[in-house]
Amino acid sequence: MERVSFSSIVKNYKAVFLDSYGVLKNHKGLISGVQQAIHLIRDLGLTLRILTNDASRSQKQQVEVFAQLGLNSLRDEEVITSGMLARQFLELKIPTGKIAYLGTENSADYILHPGLQRIPVSEVDLDYIDDISAFVFLDDEGFDWNNDINKTVNLLRRKSLPIIVANSDKYYPISNNDVAVAIGGLSRMIEAVLNQKFLRFGKPDTQMFIYAYDDINKIGNYEKSDILMVGDTLNTDILGGNKFGLKTLLVLSGNTHPDNVYLKIRSTGIIPDYITDSILT
Repeated sequence: MERVSFSSIVKNYKAVFLDSYGVLKNHKGLISGVQQAIHLIRDLGLTLRILTNDASRSQKQQVEVFAQLGLNSLRDEEVITSGMLARQFLELKIPTGKIAYLGTENSADYILHPGLQRIPVSEVDLDYIDDISAFVFLDDEGFDWNNDINKTVNLLRRKSLPIIVANSDKYYPISNNDVAVAIGGLSRMIEAVLNQKFLRFGKPDTQMFIYAYDDINKIGNYEKSDILMVGDTLNTDILGGNKFGLKTLLVLSGNTHPDNVYLKIRSTGIIPDYITDSILT
């Protein structure tokens, strides 16, 4: 686990995959040095993709948020979200029917394609569920964490359904020291209650890496050895990159803190190729 600067290592690659939250931005806004790091990537002629488990916004909306924060150079096609992959799955596997969901109306607009009827779980009548075709965990907001979670458990106990999780993240930072439970963490709790396994999209699962790899190979010729995966979380970004065969760079500007990084690496067994404080060049 070599300690490096971002600028010294990224120049050895032809493409870079960056996580979003914890690498480019955090609860305060853009992380210091991000604009310079993106300029460096552009100046080196590297292909860039942002890989995020955020299922609440479309590619266009993600780019707009970054622009509002002061990062204006990202393009829609450079952003790959777990919501994109969940939407593609639903379009292929469940083209019609009624979908019950936990999440915001905006995330439902983004992920649930027009061919589907949709109903928030708060409006589900548990006595009339025969016409529900699937259930989707979309976002950690937009519902009552007491009543709607209990209703979700009872709905999924009463009827066997395809169950899709559009964001695999268990939690996300809300301050330097505190985190909030994300929809991926909530869905894992319900999995344990029901003793079931749900279909997940996003890192560390390979679908996002396969999509990004195939996407950049439409415009060039890239081997896995040409790509650097940069992330702040061992069990999503780094594990996913390692499993897919990419070199991985762990940044200490998000979920993994400098004071316990080596303890976390030893306890998880997830080993990045490189470690750096941030992508500050």
